[in-house]
Amino acid sequence: MTAAISKDVKDMTFEDFCRSVFDTTKRYDKPETLKGIRAISTTQYILGPSCANYLAELGAETIKVELPKRGEPMRHTTPFNEPFLYPLSRWMPDKGTGLGFFGANANEYFMSLDFHKPEAIQIMKRLAAKSDVFAENYRAGTFDRWGIGARQHMQINPRVVYQWMGGFGGWGPGRNRASYDILGQAQGGCFSITGWHKEYGGMPSKQTIWIMDYWGGAISAAISAFNIIACLYWRDNVSGRGNFLEYSQVHGAQRHLTDLIALYGRTGIVAQRFGNWEPLLCVHGILKCGKSSYPNSKNPQEQEVGFCLVSAYKDEDFAKLCTMINRSDLAKKYPTHADRVGADAQSAIYPELEKWSADKTKEQVWEECKKNGLVSQPVWNSKEVSAQEHYHLRGTLAWIDDPTFGDVQTQVLPCLLSDTPPRTRWVFKPVGADNEYVLAKLCGYSGSHIAELEQKEII
Repeated sequence: MTAAISKDVKDMTFEDFCRSVFDTTKRYDKPETLKGIRAISTTQYILGPSCANYLAELGAETIKVELPKRGEPMRHTTPFNEPFLYPLSRWMPDKGTGLGFFGANANEYFMSLDFHKPEAIQIMKRLAAKSDVFAENYRAGTFDRWGIGARQHMQINPRVVYQWMGGFGGWGPGRNRASYDILGQAQGGCFSITGWHKEYGGMPSKQTIWIMDYWGGAISAAISAFNIIACLYWRDNVSGRGNFLEYSQVHGAQRHLTDLIALYGRTGIVAQRFGNWEPLLCVHGILKCGKSSYPNSKNPQEQEVGFCLVSAYKDEDFAKLCTMINRSDLAKKYPTHADRVGADAQSAIYPELEKWSADKTKEQVWEECKKNGLVSQPVWNSKEVSAQEHYHLRGTLAWIDDPTFGDVQTQVLPCLLSDTPPRTRWVFKPVGADNEYVLAKLCGYSGSHIAELEQKEII
């Protein structure tokens, strides 16, 4: 979008203006925000890779470095024998990469190195000399011990921005502990407020997805990637120097407690689990519906009953909700929000709402709420989300013709930029697919030298 806005644009409705400037069919024709920035990613699983992935989707030349032949562990963590994308690598063409690798490795160049060998360490130092960003999430201090950590990188290249991501950080009581998503949620306090209230068993509940990893990667890409970009700005406009950044997973999890730390500090109250209800608003929760949305389906998953979010916490909306379910007596008994937000009141209100939804599908509950001007939304599964026009129209879900794997449906970075939009050029590549490209371009190695490294299993 040029600085001078044309008369046609000025005369558009706001919706048409947004459609025009964010036109996702033109995203590949526009510049990239981080074009010219080079990032090296020696990351694995989700926490680190998602940070590097977001830099790549914004246009950085991002090079992922994995162990030779089999690559990093996340390629092999897809459960339930789900489909694999072939090949895993040219050394193992009969093996594939599991779909769990999706979502955190797009647009990257793939290189393989065995860090346990001196030649690989020298290659990493050469890459450090020619890169803007280095991201890793091995156990704290591992790369420093190998001679390729933040201290060594910043001696080789004082302008490098070095981002470490992991469980506890490089100093403090937990420094030597390994961490995983579930550990982060446990130590950070997330489980203490996520799950069922004591009348329903009181069990904590973990997220089915690895939310601390993805959140850490996203906030590692809106803490890590965001901080990387901030440090690049500081380097290029203020200091001329790089930076050493540290993101600790358990600290990110603790940040999820939002105001609850302040609540305890001020009052001594320990927040409790509240299930699918909301401790601060009522009604603002999820109702169980009594009927399946797919009564004729032979798929057992689709025969299950559905769920629907209903929000009617304002007094007038709660009165509408009570009229809708033919229970005006509830509006009289709980006329104000203060009357119904307490645990006892919510325990009385929600079962009555679910009596009304017991003979309905989630779509029928949704339609009734819409008719009455109430906020609601069916709880969609992955199949239903994949079919939604909203995501495809706005380009955050897309089918792309991947150069290696053919047609694949994938998620795209969920932000729209008018002039420099993110994009997915490929979902990922086999292990070591770009060894020759990277080593020739950045290290100046000849074909025979690269072949020798491969023969020695250094790459």
